[in-house]
Amino acid sequence: MTTPIKLHRAAKSGHSHRVQLMLSLLDLSYEVIEVDMANGAHKAPEFLKDSPFGTVPVIDDGGYLLSDSNAILTYLVQTYAKGSHWIPEDPKEAAEVQRWLTIAAHQIFHGPCSARLVTVFGVPLDHQGAIKTAHDLFKLMDAHLDGREWLATDTITIADIASYSYVAHAPEGGVDLTPYPHIRAWLARVEAQPGFVGMATSPIPELA
Repeated sequence: MTTPIKLHRAAKSGHSHRVQLMLSLLDLSYEVIEVDMANGAHKAPEFLKDSPFGTVPVIDDGGYLLSDSNAILTYLVQTYAKGSHWIPEDPKEAAEVQRWLTIAAHQIFHGPCSARLVTVFGVPLDHQGAIKTAHDLFKLMDAHLDGREWLATDTITIADIASYSYVAHAPEGGVDLTPYPHIRAWLARVEAQPGFVGMATSPIPELA
């Protein structure tokens, strides 16, 4: 019997959700362990041994510990679905996937993710600046998706999984998705995948 992969996560963390979504899409057995970040569990010495930067998610796969959500996506696919469409072998397509992983870690983080950190978690960031960054990104992203189904290649990849959670929940940060029909269609395609699991939602504030 295969030991389930342990996923240490916070339910409303988009970084955690992208890993849970990947686990589910790959039909892997996993156990969710909630990290009580509100009470500082992510800064406890025992947690910092597993995640030195005090961040979620962290996976424990038979004793192999790994933090950083995008690294975890890569590990899961290379370990359990190597050679699949999730990470293409063609160097140009692989580069396109990597480009979107970088966008997920930068523009998506500083845009829709940061806007949501303000409204959902009360983090003291520049909310209007984050909203502007989100809209600047979404204009480019919507144009990119015009005439194509997926971000990096002609099929779904980890680029789509890394990008999905914070874009889908952008309205919770005050970022309206109404002007972006191609993004909304792309989100629906991700949500239609067999094994899709959603993320815990939060109230939507007045949109900007």
